[in-house]
Amino acid sequence: MKKRFLALGMAACMAVSLTACGGSSEKETTVAETAKEETTTAEGESKAEESSAEESKADTADIETVTEGTLTVATSPDFAPYEFYAIGEDGKPQLAGFDMSLAQYIADYLGLKLEVVTVDFDGVLSELQTKSVDLGMAGLSPDPKREGIMDFSDIYYTGGQSLVTVKDNADKFNSFEAINKSDVSVGAQTGSIQLDLANTNSPDADIVSLPKVTDIISELLAGKLDAAYIETDVAKSYQQNYPELEIVMDVPYESKGSAIGVSKGNESLMAGVNEAIAQAIEDGSMEKFIADANEQASGNTYEGLLDSEGNVQQ
Repeated sequence: MKKRFLALGMAACMAVSLTACGGSSEKETTVAETAKEETTTAEGESKAEESSAEESKADTADIETVTEGTLTVATSPDFAPYEFYAIGEDGKPQLAGFDMSLAQYIADYLGLKLEVVTVDFDGVLSELQTKSVDLGMAGLSPDPKREGIMDFSDIYYTGGQSLVTVKDNADKFNSFEAINKSDVSVGAQTGSIQLDLANTNSPDADIVSLPKVTDIISELLAGKLDAAYIETDVAKSYQQNYPELEIVMDVPYESKGSAIGVSKGNESLMAGVNEAIAQAIEDGSMEKFIADANEQASGNTYEGLLDSEGNVQQ
């Protein structure tokens, strides 16, 4: 099941800062608006700058998307602090996370509306493969095996990979050797890099593939899984709410970090996305997105898909 969210409300709470979701601050000026103001000033200063501004607008106009005027992004909202639901004081879930803030930033930069499609992680890959969406933003790591169905943007965030268990088992399952046994159950998310790492580093273990990270955490806490491969910052986020969890070791992985999956062959969109990423990093927005997401992830959250009424599934 997948859900679509037109980011009309999201724009108000995630254009530049997630703190606006609580209603404590107004929507900040977007990059697109700032660029427009700077262009207006430049037109009065220089013919050359005017020409450059016109070329930039033409480039944006040339970007093709699944729906004209809209940037459609697939995500899997079970991966805090990347993407998840923050529960407001009214009990209603709002999409949050630094991927979602960056998605809004990119849409604003390109002068497009944002539409978010929520699916399980393997659904993100499927949506990109069928070109049903423009972008996939779900903490994706560039992987040669995925390059046949999507292109990858520049890296926007550097994370890591970890082996996780519960504190009571931290001394028992603290190495690849310890978990690489047929009687040890090891979890990883379906279709993820973590599943590849599980198969590579613990091929003899009983590897359990689950669709959502929340499922993995539940199985760990219930004692149905002995250990799991989880992205480091995601694991740390869950630790804030479940102190029983223990990160026992870093898992070596050659990838440089997280990138955005871009619809295969859409070069103009790729160029615009990379420009927006560079701008977000340079102007400090990305750093703020990450800080805000980590703060929200420590509060009242929900990770997973909503029901047919748009409510948290019980």
